[in-house]
Amino acid sequence: MLKKILSISGRPGLYQLISYGKNMLVVETIPAGRRFPVHSRERVMSLGDISIFTMSEDVPLTQVFENIGKKFDNKALDTKEYATPEQLHEFMNSALENWDTERVHNNDIKRIISWYNILVNAGITDFTAKEEETEEAKPDEEKKD
Repeated sequence: MLKKILSISGRPGLYQLISYGKNMLVVETIPAGRRFPVHSRERVMSLGDISIFTMSEDVPLTQVFENIGKKFDNKALDTKEYATPEQLHEFMNSALENWDTERVHNNDIKRIISWYNILVNAGITDFTAKEEETEEAKPDEEKKD
C-alpha cells in the first residue's frame, strides 16, 4: 500500500502517485486530493522504500506503522504529547524496541508521527505491503507449474 504514497523533499505532507509520464509524476495530495506534476529534478521517496535503523537490521517503515496502529487502535496521535526529546524517545521505544538512538533523530520521529497521522486521517490504516507480497508470490507460482 505504501509504495504509491510519496514524500517530496521541500514539500509538506504526503502524496499519492496517480500516474507517471516522461520526466514527471502526477501526484495527488493526501487527503485534499489536489493533483499536480512533480518533475524529475525533485527528490521523491516512496514510503514503502523507507526503513528505520535498528541495532541489528533495518526495519521497514510499514512495520513501524503497523506497530503504532496496533498500540493506538489505528487512531491519530496527539502531537502535543510528543514535544520533548524524552517523550519522542519513549514513543519510539513503544513503536520499535531496538531502534538505533544514534542514527534516528528527533526530527525523524516527529516525521513518523506526522506521516502516521496523515495516513490515518485519510482512512489509510492497512500498512501491509500487499503489492510486494503479490510480486513475490508470482515467482513461486511459476516454479510450481
